[in-house]
Amino acid sequence: MTVRPVLRARAPLRVSFAGGGSDVAPFPQREGGAVLSATIGSYAYATLRPRDDGHITVESHDYGTSIGYDVGAPLELDGDLDLPKAAIARIMALEGAMASDGFDLFLHTNAPPGSGLGSSSAVMVAVIDLVARHCGLDLGPYEIAELAYRLEREDLAIPGGSQDQYAAAFGGFNFMEFRTDGRVVVNPLRVRSDTVHELEHNMLLAYTGRTRVSDHIIEDQVSRYETGNLDAVAGLRAQRDLADAMRVALLRGQVDELGHLLGEAWREKQRMSSRITTPLISDAVDLALRSGALGGKVTGAGGGGHLIFVCEFERRHVVADALIDLGLTVSEFTFTKHGVTTWKGQQ
Repeated sequence: MTVRPVLRARAPLRVSFAGGGSDVAPFPQREGGAVLSATIGSYAYATLRPRDDGHITVESHDYGTSIGYDVGAPLELDGDLDLPKAAIARIMALEGAMASDGFDLFLHTNAPPGSGLGSSSAVMVAVIDLVARHCGLDLGPYEIAELAYRLEREDLAIPGGSQDQYAAAFGGFNFMEFRTDGRVVVNPLRVRSDTVHELEHNMLLAYTGRTRVSDHIIEDQVSRYETGNLDAVAGLRAQRDLADAMRVALLRGQVDELGHLLGEAWREKQRMSSRITTPLISDAVDLALRSGALGGKVTGAGGGGHLIFVCEFERRHVVADALIDLGLTVSEFTFTKHGVTTWKGQQ
C-alpha cells in the first residue's frame, strides 16, 4: 500500500486596486471587464493528513466547526462547510484522480470571510490544489482558478466575480481581462522592485471590524446594471478603464498617480450600489484624505471589510493614528510574488 505524505498548502490573499465589479456576470460577458490586483503576505492555509479508514474530516478554524463523512458518500450541501466539501467531491471525481482512503483536512486563514481580501476564494484554491495533489493530479493555475470559480459561482451559487480565484492561483501583480467570449486572461506585471518597495512603504491596510457577508451588495450591483441604471453602468465602465490606467501608472513607477487614481476608483465604485459605503467607511476615507492620504478605497465588494490607502510616506503615521482613533485596525503589509503553493509536510 502506498503511503501518501502529509501535504500543506497556502494561497495568498489579495488587495484589489481597481476593476472590482467588472468581473461579475453579466457585465464581462456583455462589455468585457478588467481588474488590477496584487497578492499580499497573508494567506489561506490548509493541511491534509491521509488516513486509511475511508473517512474524511474537515475542520475550519475560522468558522470554529468540523464535519466528517465517508469517502464516496453523497454530497450534502447543507450550509456546513459547503465550499471544501464541494471541492473535495469535484476533485475526487476528476478523470485520472487516484482513489483516496480518506484524510483529515484543516483550514485556517489570516482574515475572516467577507473582509474584502478574497479569503473565501483563497481557501477554495488552496483546497483544490491540496486535494488534487493528494489524488495524484497536477493542475495548473488556470485550471485551479476556473474550477474554483465554477464551484463557487455555479455549483454553490455564491454571488461574486472571478478575480479572487485567479489572484490566489497566480499570485503577484496582475492585470486580468474578463473577455466577452468568456475567457479570462491573466497578464502578470513586471513591476520594478523599487516601485514595490515604495508602495509597501506608502500604503496602509485598515480593517473596519465588520464584514459584508449578508449585505447583498453584489446582487444590488447586478440588479442595477441589468435594469440600466445610469450610475451603475457608468461606474462599472469606469472601474474597467481605471484598472488599465492604474496598470500604466504602476509599470511607470508613478506611485503618487496610483494613489490619486485609487481615490477616483473609490468615487466611481460608489456609483455601482448605494450599499457599497457606510458611514464608518465614508468617515474613514474622508479622515485619511485630510490626514495625508493620496487616495483610498475598500478592497472588496464594500459594506465593511478592509480599506487600502496610498499615503505620502511622511504622513502615513498620521493617517494610521487617525484611523486607529476612529476605531479601525491598521496594519502595514508586503506584496508576494507567488500564488498557491503546496508542499510535503512532516508526519
